Amino acid sequence: MCSIDVAASSVSSMYSATDVLKNRVGVYMETTKKFLGLTCQKILKVGRDDPRRAIHSVKVGLSLTLVSLLYLLEPLFNGIGQNAIWAVMTVVVVLEFTAGATLCKGLNRGLGTLLAGSLAFLFEYIARETGKVFCAIFIGALVFLIGAMSTYLRFFPTVKKNYDYGVIIFLLTFNLITISSYRVEDVLKIARERLYTMAIGSGVCIVMSLFIFPNWSGENLHNFSVSKIEGLAKSIEACVNEYFSDRETNVGKDNSMEDPIYENYKAVLDSKSTDETLALHTSWEPRHSWHCDPIPWQQYVKLGAVLRHFGYTVVALHGCLRTEIQTPKSVRLLFKDPCTRLATEVSKALMELADSIRNRRQCSPEVLSDHLHQALQDLDTALKSQPRLFLGPNGPNNTANMLALVAETTRLKPEKQLSSVKTESSALYEWKSKRVSKQLEVEGRFLRPTLSKIAITSLEFSEALPFAAFVALLVEAVAKLDLVIEEVEELGRIACFKDFDDHVIVDVDEKSKMEINLPSDPVE
Repeated sequence: MCSIDVAASSVSSMYSATDVLKNRVGVYMETTKKFLGLTCQKILKVGRDDPRRAIHSVKVGLSLTLVSLLYLLEPLFNGIGQNAIWAVMTVVVVLEFTAGATLCKGLNRGLGTLLAGSLAFLFEYIARETGKVFCAIFIGALVFLIGAMSTYLRFFPTVKKNYDYGVIIFLLTFNLITISSYRVEDVLKIARERLYTMAIGSGVCIVMSLFIFPNWSGENLHNFSVSKIEGLAKSIEACVNEYFSDRETNVGKDNSMEDPIYENYKAVLDSKSTDETLALHTSWEPRHSWHCDPIPWQQYVKLGAVLRHFGYTVVALHGCLRTEIQTPKSVRLLFKDPCTRLATEVSKALMELADSIRNRRQCSPEVLSDHLHQALQDLDTALKSQPRLFLGPNGPNNTANMLALVAETTRLKPEKQLSSVKTESSALYEWKSKRVSKQLEVEGRFLRPTLSKIAITSLEFSEALPFAAFVALLVEAVAKLDLVIEEVEELGRIACFKDFDDHVIVDVDEKSKMEINLPSDPVE
């Protein structure tokens, strides 16, 4: 009987272990399936966001396949030799996402290799006529001198900006050929094969970048400027709408990473390095447009600087939504309509500027429309209609209220009372005199409200201060809008944008409008 029980228990334990193993395998399979699904979604999202990434990947793979034939095919390998691998390395290093970046690296690499090879061959010819010992000393001195001079040359701003990669390649190739010449007899062959493989690799990269689905840095710079202006337009309108919305804001909490307003202007604040890099690569690109018009990359950089200054104002507006002291909603509602209209007109003007750059046409002469000036006038009228809200009453009540609040605060902690609160000046003097001694008291460690904070909370007009700052920043945005318009107009003039086509807008109702395009003179 006991043996039967033992067998039954062993069978049950075996079944339970099997069930646990099946559950673990099922959980593992489910986790693996979810991981593979998320990975596939991310891969597809990267290609869906910008299909040029997938095209560039195919171009890199095709280029590597072509240059690898130099190593794989016997006739080509016999003609070039072991140095064929340098062509593969050149493709890996030189082929970039945009044509301008590829040209910049390719031409720098070619110039650096050619100059280093010529110089190394000349010095090797000089050293060949001397003895073995003097040749070693001469090569060591050359390596030191060229290395020091080349490195120092990289600190010059112009060289650092345009030719830094070429100087690195020059230094690498010169040392490779010069040092190898001490042990290898035919150094000219090394230099020639190095130059051939570099030329083949760079040529494949340039052909792939310029003629097979080219991706121009100038176009990227152009589109990036448009997206920055549109992001600012959306941010400033969203800031005003959220400021006057009915829902509660999380005061003091930093949710910037999840805030769509922050996402819209973030690209503008971080655009300095991107603008300069795209502008540098654009300067290397040939004219590729239909009319071969120049790309004023310097003007795009200036426009980016003006947009960043405009973005700082938007950041300050966004900060008004998270201030500790907030104006009551009843006060905000008094000025909701003029502020909303003003923000809408500023957003419309920015959208018009972005549309003009996108379509490569001059911006509308009425980009600063009468509606914007009328919105400013309405806001000014609304502010003047409430003078006491911002100026406050002039009388002794403010000081009396402040002193009463001080007395009430100190009464809650009798061991820390001020001996007397007769006037504002005497209270301030005694507060300063006891500040040091109270910091040394261990038993009295607590944060007291400072006199300045008590005064702020007691003043009758303090609740209107945040709104006054918000309005001032909104008006500042209108003032900086003029600078943005000037840079966009200058960009259109230098880039030879087509003239603006006049149009008439006919009001049908409040929500729908019809545009009728009128013929204009053709652009010469």
